[in-house]
Amino acid sequence: MPRLTLTSQNPDRLSVDALVVAVAQGDSGPLLVDADWLPAEVSAEITSVATTLGITGAVDEVRKLPTGGRVAAKVLVLTGVGPDTTPDEEATRRAAGAAVRELAGSASVALALPAADVAHAAAVAEGALFGAYAYTRYRDAEAGAKAAPVAEIQVVTPLAKDKAAKAAVARAEVVADAVRATRDLVNAAPNDLYPAAFADLAKAAVKEAGRGSALKITVLDEKALAAGGYGGLIGVGQGSARPPRLVKVAYSPSKPAAKVALVGKGITFDSGGISIKPAAGMDAMKSDMAGAAAVLHTVIAAAQLELPVAVTGWLCLAENMPSGTAQRPSDVITIRGGKTVEVLNTDAEGRLVMADGLAAAVEEKPDVVLDIATLTGAQIVALGNRVSAVMGSEDVRSEVVAAADASGEQFWPMPLPAELRAGLKSKVADLANIGDRFGGMLSAGLFLQEFVGSTPWAHLDIAGPSFNEKAAHGYTPVGGTGVGVRTLLALVEARAAAK
Repeated sequence: MPRLTLTSQNPDRLSVDALVVAVAQGDSGPLLVDADWLPAEVSAEITSVATTLGITGAVDEVRKLPTGGRVAAKVLVLTGVGPDTTPDEEATRRAAGAAVRELAGSASVALALPAADVAHAAAVAEGALFGAYAYTRYRDAEAGAKAAPVAEIQVVTPLAKDKAAKAAVARAEVVADAVRATRDLVNAAPNDLYPAAFADLAKAAVKEAGRGSALKITVLDEKALAAGGYGGLIGVGQGSARPPRLVKVAYSPSKPAAKVALVGKGITFDSGGISIKPAAGMDAMKSDMAGAAAVLHTVIAAAQLELPVAVTGWLCLAENMPSGTAQRPSDVITIRGGKTVEVLNTDAEGRLVMADGLAAAVEEKPDVVLDIATLTGAQIVALGNRVSAVMGSEDVRSEVVAAADASGEQFWPMPLPAELRAGLKSKVADLANIGDRFGGMLSAGLFLQEFVGSTPWAHLDIAGPSFNEKAAHGYTPVGGTGVGVRTLLALVEARAAAK
């Protein structure tokens, strides 16, 4: 990650490669935001050339202008915040991210964006760090160097020496590192990131995080899974030459104020199995483990922040492949705890591994359990590629939405209509793994609900927002986005504060 510092120095004196300022959409043209420190001739020049250069102040708009030596920075960068001249935290976060993302390859950047209070200073830091991301593992040295993110970031704020601001920025660095690590896992090629490899990387991440006895990891291999009755993981994984794993990552502070369980879907590649997917777009199915990646790094972030909440993550890892040993439509499997499921479609595999994870999680009697998964294409049909869905216990569902709002992510509350439960009936087993075609996202939620009993619970479907196949925007790159980490962590923090 880039080196990030706070400074209260006058922005026009900062000797950096690029100096970033905010510009809003005014009724009669773009308006500079919190930029009174700019020399009058520079402000006047920006106004005079705005139309010619296409500067409007729109969200995600980034324009570069030469400074001509009138400020110490080499380049002045205008980043749009939209129509509000007093942008909220998310607008500020997004503007910072868009600018830093566009400045890849620069050695140093200063951000003179609205940061007069702690929340906005933290938002600028978060956005900048989210935007300073590049995945170069598979590129040669030259290409990797060109794509390298900004190396050094300065956030201009009058609170540079304020303890609360420093603490907020330190938290932003932990969150950004968790998002970065989640993106890296999602972007990894599936020939490198298979269940056992994912488990090994999880071990390495826990070891690197340290935290002594407060942070522990346990890995169940295929033999332990079979012995433990984890029929979902075994069934989904049996078609692959690379067997499944269940990884438990537990953060256990002394005298925890609450106990939270997180369950993540970790299908390291989803071909659909015997019910094989169409070839078009199948390459994106390397991202079907985004939920498990988010859970892993949420738990580690909670430990790094020393939150007084016990957080246990369950990573349900399998590769869904077609072969002579793959499960078949009409197979019946037994989930952890004893419920049987008739597999009518092997491409509805995520809910099978998640059922095992949920059953294991509730055995430990947490106060709340949340699962996060790239579960259904129906989520994308309903809400698109930027808004995730949440369903479950009404109070927990509302808690997730509040956490998402506070952290800048978008989760929309969805129902679990009782009438759709009939579609999950099987003629031979306790449940079928698919229901009616219409309302498929909700049917999947109802399926998962069968495995949580009376434990307060919410299901987060991130199928679309977890992987960006289109153009980068704001602080969101192409590829893995790291969605869900901020919401899960904010919920844990809220639980800590409430207690």
